[in-house]
Amino acid sequence: MESIGTRDAPRRRVVGAAQVVGLNQRAEMADLAAEAIAAALRDALARKDRARIVFAAAPSQAEVLAALVAAEGIDWSRVVAFHMDEYIGLPEGAPERFASWLDHHVFSRLPLAEVHPIRPDGDPDTVCAEYARLLDEAPIDVVCLGIGTNGHIAFNDPPVADFDDPLDVKVVELDPVCRQQQVDDKCFATLGDVPLRAITLTIPRLLRADRLVCAAPGRMKRAAVREALTGLITTDCPASILRTHPGCTIFLDRETDPDA
Repeated sequence: MESIGTRDAPRRRVVGAAQVVGLNQRAEMADLAAEAIAAALRDALARKDRARIVFAAAPSQAEVLAALVAAEGIDWSRVVAFHMDEYIGLPEGAPERFASWLDHHVFSRLPLAEVHPIRPDGDPDTVCAEYARLLDEAPIDVVCLGIGTNGHIAFNDPPVADFDDPLDVKVVELDPVCRQQQVDDKCFATLGDVPLRAITLTIPRLLRADRLVCAAPGRMKRAAVREALTGLITTDCPASILRTHPGCTIFLDRETDPDA
């Protein structure tokens, strides 16, 4: 008989160049994803003075980040943090801003060397260019990301996703499916409250990271995850490009894993 408290055996397979790990329970998925992020940071810090990490901000990432904050053996004073997208048009300090969300869940909880929030209050194109410059100062070691209900990664929705984007950071119009997800995730009360535009890291910028750790739990993501893993590699499902990255691991729970 299985002892109480033991973890279910992960369902591991290779899809394209990426690794896929399925767990039955969301909490177990979060723990394994956090372990992968922590291991990547420890490895980077063993090789150089500083590690650089990009965070996604979404309720689907909350358990992963909680487990990461509790991880041992990481010298956070040598870690530089970025995030991958931000709304345009919300008041400074608004709780719906992704920088505010990440400050609550990560940035204020760790003694990070540097935190670089996207500040969208100036001219958006200038903000994008400056953030791209900061990102380009040294390689990005780890990107922590999810998959949207429309298959987006960061705010690269199907209408604006470009696998050959010449930009590293850009302004985008959010599509209706993406905006509705923000309501369904209880980040906004109504669709009308969700901003129409945002700043996002582009897909080529994300893919230049050494490691991608993707956590995609929850039944709302199931169709998008299935398409990302089994459909064509196309901007109709931007997350499908993750299958081309040899340093990508995608963590799923029972509700999203097509093999569960």
